Amino acid sequence: MKQTAVDLLFTKLWEAPKDKFVWNSILNEAKEMEQEQIRTAFIEGKYDNKKYVNSETYYQETYEEL
Repeated sequence: MKQTAVDLLFTKLWEAPKDKFVWNSILNEAKEMEQEQIRTAFIEGKYDNKKYVNSETYYQETYEEL
């Protein structure tokens, strides 16, 4: 199971000191991760469109434990 950007954000903010510069850095890291996940989903959907029937199936198989 891969970690989503939201999971990363929550985990890191939970463990980080309450400092706006640290939190801003963590937020930017999560945004970059989200962008990469969107790019990956697009590429996989474009070049392997028979594997996933819809976005929900893709999400479940990629990010949720089965």
